[in-house]
Amino acid sequence: MESLQIGNLWLLFGAALVLVGIASSLLARRFGAPLLLVFLFLGMLLGEDGPGGLVWDNYELTYLVGSLALAVILFDGGLRTRLREVRSSLAPAGLLATVGVLITAGLTGLAAIPLLGLGWVEGMLLGAIIASTDAAAVFFLLRAGGLHLQRRVSSTLEVESGSNDPIAVFLTVVLTGWLAADGAHTLGDFGWRLLSQAGFGVTMGLAGGWLLALALNRLALPDGLHPLLAVSGAILVFALTNQVGGSGFLAVYLAGLMVGNRPVRAFASVVSVQDAATWLAQLVMFLVLGLLATPSQLIEVMWPALGLAAFLMLVARPAAVALCLWPFAYPRREVAFISWVGLRGAVGIFLASIPMLAQLPNAGVYFNVAFVVVIVSLVVQGWTLKPAAEWFRVALPRLDPPTRRVELDLPGQLELEMVGYRVAPESAVLRGAQLPGWARPAMVVREGKVLQGSDGGALQPEDYAYYLAPPGSVYRLDWLFAEPREARELEREVFGAFTLAGDVPLGELASFYGLEIPERYADQTAAQLFAHRFDDLPQIGDVLKLGEATLVVRSIEEEQVGQVGLKFAPVPRLLGKKRGGVSARLRSLWRRRGRD
Repeated sequence: MESLQIGNLWLLFGAALVLVGIASSLLARRFGAPLLLVFLFLGMLLGEDGPGGLVWDNYELTYLVGSLALAVILFDGGLRTRLREVRSSLAPAGLLATVGVLITAGLTGLAAIPLLGLGWVEGMLLGAIIASTDAAAVFFLLRAGGLHLQRRVSSTLEVESGSNDPIAVFLTVVLTGWLAADGAHTLGDFGWRLLSQAGFGVTMGLAGGWLLALALNRLALPDGLHPLLAVSGAILVFALTNQVGGSGFLAVYLAGLMVGNRPVRAFASVVSVQDAATWLAQLVMFLVLGLLATPSQLIEVMWPALGLAAFLMLVARPAAVALCLWPFAYPRREVAFISWVGLRGAVGIFLASIPMLAQLPNAGVYFNVAFVVVIVSLVVQGWTLKPAAEWFRVALPRLDPPTRRVELDLPGQLELEMVGYRVAPESAVLRGAQLPGWARPAMVVREGKVLQGSDGGALQPEDYAYYLAPPGSVYRLDWLFAEPREARELEREVFGAFTLAGDVPLGELASFYGLEIPERYADQTAAQLFAHRFDDLPQIGDVLKLGEATLVVRSIEEEQVGQVGLKFAPVPRLLGKKRGGVSARLRSLWRRRGRD
């Protein structure tokens, strides 16, 4: 009976912990705190120096839990990455994820040698432990709070954080092995291990993702089992790749990319369940890592760790980013922002447990320093992400719509799914905004009655409208059904005071206002320039600078820019006192385009 009581106490403790985690995630979103930081502190409170008093020193179990959780998180990151949206960022992100990690690890390791009195191999090991950005932290912060970044910046950060862990893991394992074997391995051994890790990781990831997508589409599974097949298949790919000597972290991320970029049955339910699985993986991993920390020991390395964190944020990471992005002609403000979003997280603490498993002499120093660096990174960089995006002008003036859509898988085919919305009063669709051509009306629920096809007529407030749409495009309908959050003054501020057709010639527009634009832009229209700069996928709110003016996408028609807003930031200097002439010139330009 006593064992039953103990079992009940553990169940009670686990359920209460999950509830506390849910409550803390709400607070994190409300106050902008990184979720990882909240869970780390919860783990520390439960640990031996906190009120919980729980002693946890099982590094083997921590490594197993961390590996499993990180596999789930990386699979989720790959699942949500659309290759057609990030294809222009694959090369720079890939360079950051490989050469960038090596540069960051090398510079940070050099700084660690005098700060902590380490040997050069030990310094390089500490640099490798904290060299990679954390996918969980980056994915969460980029998708929380309604912040939208310019597509190239956002995709570069997401692809880099999702794919740079294998290099950091490899460096950590190799340098740990070097120290444990007292330099018995040769550089040739290390080179072979790097090639095998990358080769097996890429091969197993692509093959595993293809087979997983095939299984999801071919197997006639009962309802609800598709998400379970997806996550268990991802873990299988991860474990099997590790078993044959490859990088399981790289493989599981690539498997997610394969599944997320192919037509997959029940994809909406897979993503929905993956949300919960990823959140739970974060909760468990961060709590366990927090339990490992002993605050009294962190104080002993506090000052050198703070110095190393400052060097990493202000010198090592910016240098690596600048060197890796230099061949791709990123603007300096984008380079500066990407440098600042070098968030460290659970990966660094997780990698610091590897020297503990190998029982290296300074293993405790690596762990405690990594823990301090992670906390500093999340507090300083995590909380300043939104102001930094605005300061460096990489944030788009677009808000997440408060829209709740319902997505339904349609068995027997993969090309379409059914998506439903509540028609909010004053939503854009009621104010004349047009639906994309690929959205086919299916039915309308009005006052408890189901009206099919064209029987529903024009939409009315409080209707529930359902459409057949391609799975990868349904998010484009969200803005049409969202209830406006802001007043007309904000709309005017975001989109500008003037509206032009998307086919307005940029050369003609520039000549009206004396704007200096590249000569190659003169023969293009605004719609063509947006399509080129945003990979043929412009969205409402996307922004382009045109000399002293700014163009903002106001409407999308058939996946092309239909209307653009025109803003002049320094109005007095640019237009002088003749503001009345602005409207006249714009009206003239609009009429001329109409006659053409």
